[in-house]
Amino acid sequence: MKRILLAVVFGVASLSSINTQAQVSVNINIGSQPQWGPAGYDHVDYYYLPDIDTYYNVPNKQYIYLNNGNWVFNNSLPSRYRNYDLYNSYKVVINSPKPYLSHKVHVKEYSKYKGYKGKQKVIRDSRSIRQAKPENNKNKYREAKGNSKHDKRNEKGGRH
Repeated sequence: MKRILLAVVFGVASLSSINTQAQVSVNINIGSQPQWGPAGYDHVDYYYLPDIDTYYNVPNKQYIYLNNGNWVFNNSLPSRYRNYDLYNSYKVVINSPKPYLSHKVHVKEYSKYKGYKGKQKVIRDSRSIRQAKPENNKNKYREAKGNSKHDKRNEKGGRH
């Protein structure tokens, strides 16, 4: 009887020492954003580049652009843009699925940023280790026009 009691105590003690683990999934893609992307976003699905009328799919690392009326998905820009400076261009953050389907709206709304060179801080030049500012990116599927606070500062010649 003593042995059975000792075995039960030993078994309960060994079971209670097993570590329990919980798996938590967080959708933050800071590490996958390119260094030329605008600073201050914890999640980005697409960038729209008004200067060259092109989208960039951040998770898939693909450029999306029109060629003879068809959308092309490619890992690099077309040769006509081989000298285009991604670090010095304006990027519009768009967090909605397949933004190229709303292309006419984006052209109309964001054409004012063509030639807006060097007025947007990029991740590479950010002083902060943590790029995320959740208050700038509350809804995953909303369209973001950069950060409206940044845009207003940029227009007035502010910090960014």
